[in-house]
Order: sequence, then C-alpha cells, then structure tokens
Amino acid sequence: MQTISENACFGGTQGVYTHASTPCACDMTFGLFMPREAEDGPVPLLWYLSGLTCTHENAMTKAGAQAWAAEQGIALVFPDTSPRGEDVADDEAYDLGKGAGFYVNATEAPWAPHYRMWDYITEELPRVLDHSFALDMSRQGITGHSMGGHGALTMAMSLPGRFRSVSAFAPISNPTESDWGRKQFSAYLGNNEEAWAAHDATLLMQQKGFDGPVLIDTGSKDQFIDLLKPEALAAATAARRQQATLRMQPGYDHSYFFVSTFMEEHVAFHADALYA
Repeated sequence: MQTISENACFGGTQGVYTHASTPCACDMTFGLFMPREAEDGPVPLLWYLSGLTCTHENAMTKAGAQAWAAEQGIALVFPDTSPRGEDVADDEAYDLGKGAGFYVNATEAPWAPHYRMWDYITEELPRVLDHSFALDMSRQGITGHSMGGHGALTMAMSLPGRFRSVSAFAPISNPTESDWGRKQFSAYLGNNEEAWAAHDATLLMQQKGFDGPVLIDTGSKDQFIDLLKPEALAAATAARRQQATLRMQPGYDHSYFFVSTFMEEHVAFHADALYA
C-alpha cells in the first residue's frame, strides 16, 4: 500500500491510499478518515459507498462527513466505485463501465477480468484496512448514495453479522425493475435474471431483511426517483416489519447538497449502533 496524501482534518487525518488489488487486477485507490481517537486504540469504521460517475474523492470532499465522524470518534472509508486503468473495459455511457461497477462481481466479457467490486469491498479492502490501520473491525456500519446506497443495502443484508447498522441516501432500491440495474446486470451478470436477485435490495428485504437498524433518506424532488423506486423497498420493508426509518425529504434532489444536509443524522445513527 502506498500513501498518496495525508491531511490534518477535524483533529484527525484524511488520507488517500493506493494498493494493488487481486480481485480487480489493477491498482485501487481509497480515502480513509481516521479520528484523533485512533491514536489511543482501534476505532469503529463506517463505510461510504459512492454513486455513478464517482471516484473515492467525491464524497470525501463534498459530503461533509468528517466533521461528524470526528465528533463521534468514527473512521470513514471512501472506496472507489470501479476498477481503473488503461486495460480496464469501459463504455461511453456514464452508467456502465468505469465509475459504474454496481458493487457486483462481473461474469461476462469484457467486464469479468476486472469488475469484481463485491469481492473488493467485502473481502480484500477490509483485510487491507484491518492490517494497516487502528480499526475495530467488529464494529462496522455501512452507508452510501444512489448506486452506493444499493451496494450498502445489499451487502448489509447479504452478510449477516458484518454490519451493525445500514443507511442510504437515495438508494437504487429495486434495480431488477429499473433501467438503473437491468442494463448493468445484463452487461455484468448476463441474462439469467435469477443471478440478479442477490443484488436487489427490495428482493433481499423480502427474503432476508437486516438484523439491525435501517435509515433511508430520499428527496421528494430527486430527478431520478423513478429509477430509484423507493416505494418498492418501502413496501417490502413494511411487509417484513423490518426495523427501519424511511424518510421522504421534501424539496431535496439527488445531489451532494442533499447528502451533506442529512449526513450528521446518518453518522449519529451509526454511532448509536457502533457504540451500543
């Protein structure tokens, strides 16, 4: 692992690091905020998974999360959203290829050699973090925005016991029934729709749910709301009687102005679970 930068930030350190990834077969970059408390021992970890077109940098610089994480003594990790490099397959569309890994392990050409974001986020990067930083990996929460909200919800429900809490900002909630999902799953996973179900938060809520608290915010004026399908996840959550808070925030859109507005509440929500 190589250090790209480290900056003092709200009493802690905001770092950017790169390392060779085995599942993605390329170098991967991530941001990590470590609060001051990490100087005295391991601290809890909150994952932030970003959305379409983003790198590790978008949320790191726009979400305003470090101030609230510092207040709670929580580390924040900002992974990239896809593999990178000249030999990594890409597409001209913004919602496929680089910046649009959708947090799945691709099985189809030309994506399969590099697009293994599920394994990267759930297996390899946790090992890198555990080995290199003062983190308490028994206390993890996960959140994300849009495509990252999709990733956060599906990972939380698919990995029982890994995360104590899950939240999401405007998640893609029912991708098997949305153009933000069907297009990417067809490309990455092929036409067998049974393979898609493991990456649909609404279907996972129906089948498994989450053993812990859930918080989801979506803006009432989100310009992509028909693609997000929050009503599908809300119905599945209600039918399962899942412990959850699902909020429609009046007047807010899909931007980081929306994310940063409610970030304090999301970090505090995770802190309650991580320090319970």
